[in-house]
Amino acid sequence: MRFILHDNQLVPNGSQEAQAISRLPEWHTPAVNPTFSFNASLQQFLVGKQLLPDELASFSFSTLHEHYEQGYIHYQKSIVKKDVMTCMRCGNQQQHLFASFHCGRCYSTCTYCRACIGMGRVSECTPLITWKGPPLREVSSPTLTWKGKLSPAQQTASSQMVEAVHSKQELLVWAVCGAGKTEVLFEGISKALALGKSVCVATPRTDVVLELHPRLQQAFQELEVVALYGGSADKGKHSSLILTTTHQLLRYYEAFDVMIIDEVDAFPYSAEPMLQYAAHKARKAESTLIYLTATPSESLKQQVKENKLAAVKIPARYHRYPIPIPRFVWCGNWQKRLVKKKLPFTVLNWIKQRVCDDKQCFVFVPKVKWVQPVVELIQQLTPRVAGVHAEDKERKEKVKAFREQQYTILVTTTILERGVTVPNIDVAVVGAENEIFTESALVQISGRVGRSANFPTGDVVFFHYGQTVEMKKAKKHMVDMNDMAKKQGLIQI
Repeated sequence: MRFILHDNQLVPNGSQEAQAISRLPEWHTPAVNPTFSFNASLQQFLVGKQLLPDELASFSFSTLHEHYEQGYIHYQKSIVKKDVMTCMRCGNQQQHLFASFHCGRCYSTCTYCRACIGMGRVSECTPLITWKGPPLREVSSPTLTWKGKLSPAQQTASSQMVEAVHSKQELLVWAVCGAGKTEVLFEGISKALALGKSVCVATPRTDVVLELHPRLQQAFQELEVVALYGGSADKGKHSSLILTTTHQLLRYYEAFDVMIIDEVDAFPYSAEPMLQYAAHKARKAESTLIYLTATPSESLKQQVKENKLAAVKIPARYHRYPIPIPRFVWCGNWQKRLVKKKLPFTVLNWIKQRVCDDKQCFVFVPKVKWVQPVVELIQQLTPRVAGVHAEDKERKEKVKAFREQQYTILVTTTILERGVTVPNIDVAVVGAENEIFTESALVQISGRVGRSANFPTGDVVFFHYGQTVEMKKAKKHMVDMNDMAKKQGLIQI
């Protein structure tokens, strides 16, 4: 479907009237006609979203414009020129992230936003379309089918989340890696769904979506939990419980009564104002916001300190064993060794022991360029090794194979610092002194170990060419959490 906006109406692509599109004023949606027999399929597809015409290609031009005239959908300009150029989808106001081109739709010079172009191009002559008709009615209240038992610390956090849902407040759940944050969500989600609320669990990374989806679906078996990420088969589906990457929130508008942002400190959400804007835009005006993390940012900590944000802390894992504390092991100039196609002796011996014991392990490296060289060196010890990174097209399949124990060793970048849980595992960080390994990253990496009640211990080693402040802060973070848990009687001594 190709059309643009002109005089408050959609105009087929190529119309001469489109030449003046960039000078159009804002417009208002007509009042809703309550007697209009609207298209239920369009309602289900569009409710709570903000989409481009191309994303509504399964609906005809006449259907969309008839719904506009009856007040059921609203057209909004994608690019607005006021004091500064602003993208209404992603909030971008950085002028260098806008570009102009001679547009084949409006036959004029047209500006588009480069910041969110990965989600489809928004330009001056392209409308954003939202649903303004009646909301969807949820026909049932799904029962929580999870039958597990929360630890005392988990129960405290769960109760506070339920209260936040009722009072439409913001809450930070600060929980150590392996505390069972996902299970803490279940009761609050259940209460929200029982009240007819729409719930979104958003996370910065696809790997985390894939990890959480089966767990949420198992907990709410009477409801289809929709999982959204790049290439997801659930695109276009509606559910009262959505699990999504934060990028997909760019397509939502005032949709959710409860917004849960998991791994709120993780890249790219923590570094992208666009994604934070998207999360805010996707919430209803009066809604609940829950932050989940093991490593809150200094900004979040400061808000808690100033009593601007309620917080609950879970300093112990659900199985009541302490967090494994990392060891620091000097490995010399590891980069020089890798260039010579050799592993540092300390790293080599550590890996040999894992191969001998058939013990699965992650080996983290600071850059993509080191993944394959390390894999090739480990292949001299065992064929059961693979490497993954963010641009690896087979990443999902390799992680799945690792979970199924087809590989003993998985060499990776920080892309797998969170969101992947394997029961019995050790972890090595090669080049832990690299700036990519921040306190947060190292805490999350260490948190891969000892998460299972059946295997609550394991080895975490930071192989380094010099200790850094971030390494020391990460270790202190974990020691402090263990000490807090001991004082509260949350750890088995």
